[in-house]
Amino acid sequence: MPQPGFDLDSPFPVSPAQVAFYRENGFLKLKQVLAPELLAHYGAEITRQVQRLNPQTQPLEQRSMYDRAFLQVMNLWRQSAAVKEFVLGRRLAQIAATLMGVNGVRLYHDQALYKEPGGGVTPWHADQYYWPVASDKTCTAWVPLQPTPLDMGPLAFCPKSQTLTYGRDLEIGEESEIKLQQALAGYGLEESAFDLGEVSFHSGWTFHRAGVNKSSQARAVMTIIYMDAEMRLATPKNPNQVNDHQTWCPGAVPGEVIATPLNPVVYDRGGG
Repeated sequence: MPQPGFDLDSPFPVSPAQVAFYRENGFLKLKQVLAPELLAHYGAEITRQVQRLNPQTQPLEQRSMYDRAFLQVMNLWRQSAAVKEFVLGRRLAQIAATLMGVNGVRLYHDQALYKEPGGGVTPWHADQYYWPVASDKTCTAWVPLQPTPLDMGPLAFCPKSQTLTYGRDLEIGEESEIKLQQALAGYGLEESAFDLGEVSFHSGWTFHRAGVNKSSQARAVMTIIYMDAEMRLATPKNPNQVNDHQTWCPGAVPGEVIATPLNPVVYDRGGG
């Protein structure tokens, strides 16, 4: 039995209305998904690993727009037994599977995203530009490790943008911020604070961004990217997808299920 407050595995109720909202809008925020004591426990280890592994040494003012947005450390589950417990927990994976309407999900990869005090805008982008996958059955869980008010730069979404094809060829950066800000102006922006324990889920093709961290505290966030357990590798369409294939799906073959040691099944409806 899990320790009280440290439950990473039990199912979380997702209503038909919430599933419908996700599929219409491309994202969903859910409150009280993870307990505060759980986030404090695992968050301390995630932060320790980010500090240990962070490759960024330049001052903020000397970095590119992308590098000013956050410190980024990926696949922490391979670095720490505690982080592995967190990333391979079934609760978040079950929510993602339910929202996507699939029987199970695999891990694509995890990534910690720490927006430093004064950290800049995260430009408009869609994650799946980077992913050599054969369908849109992908979902990212965005897990703040502290309450995240607007002045810390929480994630913001463009509702219904997962159906748009414009901008899918844009790498994240100054160009994507300028072009997508113009293209998405008529669609609106869903931006709100995150309570402690609140988690958002968004589709791989949902356009999103985050604002500047105006606070004196780092905005600590852990993300887990899930894909359909039956996801097949697509032939990479750009150099970033070539790199993702080699880095996150090594040994996977185009046309075949992405069943590598780096992409374990985290949840399946039949097996828990």
